[in-house]
Amino acid sequence: MTETGTLTTTVRAPTTPPALSGLGLFTVLLGAALPLIDFFIVNVALPTIGHDLNASEAVLELVVAGYGVAYAVLLVLGGRLGDLFGRRRLFLGGMAAFGLTSLACGLAPTAWTLVAARVAQGAASAAMLPQVLATIQSATSGPRRAKAMGLYGATAGLSMVAGQILGGLLVAADIAGTGWRSVFLVNVPVVLLGLVLARRAVPETRSQRPEPIDTPGTILLAVALLALLAPLTEGRNAGWPLWTWVSLALFPLAAGTFYLVERRADRLGRTPLVPPSLFSLTSLRRGLIMIVPFSIGFSGFMFVIAVALQRGAGLGPVPAGLALAPMAVTFFVTSLCGPRLIARYGTRVVTAGGLIQGTGLALIALAVRRSWPDLGVMELLPGAAVAGAGQALQLPVLIRIVLSEVPPARAGVGSGVMATTQQAAFAVGVATLGTLFLSLVSSHGMRGALVTTLLVQLAGVALTTALSLRLPRTVG
Repeated sequence: MTETGTLTTTVRAPTTPPALSGLGLFTVLLGAALPLIDFFIVNVALPTIGHDLNASEAVLELVVAGYGVAYAVLLVLGGRLGDLFGRRRLFLGGMAAFGLTSLACGLAPTAWTLVAARVAQGAASAAMLPQVLATIQSATSGPRRAKAMGLYGATAGLSMVAGQILGGLLVAADIAGTGWRSVFLVNVPVVLLGLVLARRAVPETRSQRPEPIDTPGTILLAVALLALLAPLTEGRNAGWPLWTWVSLALFPLAAGTFYLVERRADRLGRTPLVPPSLFSLTSLRRGLIMIVPFSIGFSGFMFVIAVALQRGAGLGPVPAGLALAPMAVTFFVTSLCGPRLIARYGTRVVTAGGLIQGTGLALIALAVRRSWPDLGVMELLPGAAVAGAGQALQLPVLIRIVLSEVPPARAGVGSGVMATTQQAAFAVGVATLGTLFLSLVSSHGMRGALVTTLLVQLAGVALTTALSLRLPRTVG
């Protein structure tokens, strides 16, 4: 109030979104790497875990599946909670929970305790990961966002390959007699570092209009994903009993019901868990369609090549992991060049990436036919290096395309939808390509089964290359 008694109006400047510093970007990328590494790192440790904990094959399968299913089912909810309560808060909470559950995994006295800890670790990952892309989307813009998205894609791809390499190295090193436990305990100091950095460098962002949790949608999405992922992750090991087919038959019914409930909530002005209007975005819809076959091929390849090199070629976990090192190196280096290539050539970079990846797979198949069973780094180097470069020209670009038109207020939901799609495709890839490979071993031998599976994946790469022609020419 002024001295004359009249009211004055304060004009507020529009709030500027918080900026993500270089240290903040490093911190959220560290948070992105942890869940992806842990999805793959445990694979090479399973034989040692089974021996030490006297665990059956079925229980060991749950060590992997429990993490993956919990992770996939809760990702969209994790994104929504970040939009609602603050992405930095969820990132910190999810990272702290990931550290605690990693400690519980590393100290697990029995196999079933380990399974329970892995389920909890998957849930913690689902709280942490969606906040990474949502924070990048909300706290960067222009060239800085393009660079950050490129680094995220590089981190994601490198983490998937490095997980199996790191797992083999840790188990072989047997640090302080910890054996397989080190693949989980190594997360604890990394998490402590991440928490310190996050409190200093990660800005808080959230939706300007927070939307409440959609309970019916959350339950229906969980049912649909469980109906799909539970039989795919457990069916092969269990011999595909009746319950797996009943569950798979339930999936389209549950998914259809979820869509109808979400569409009705949207029309009534409520806040659905996954707004159907998101899929009206051409970039998101077409990007997700491409991510599915890409992720199926990627996860299937990683599973099949690990089994073939260890059981067929007789390599230990360390040399089997190092055989993929050229793929990791070229993926990382090429993905760093991605933003410049996209700026110049647009999404045709994805098409080129598909052609390059296909060439790499063909070279790997030729190496298998020519050198089996004497496969190692040198024999696989040309094909693995070329395939890694091709993958790097696809995954980071697809991530940018999917999220390019998603408004910052729904960044958490958008990143959750993308991560859920990718995670579900990972399970489908292991189930389909893995089952094909293992079923062919008895009739075609290990070499013939591997070559045939690689050719099937090559057909999937041809599909993604064809689909890339329908992408928007430029990336926002």
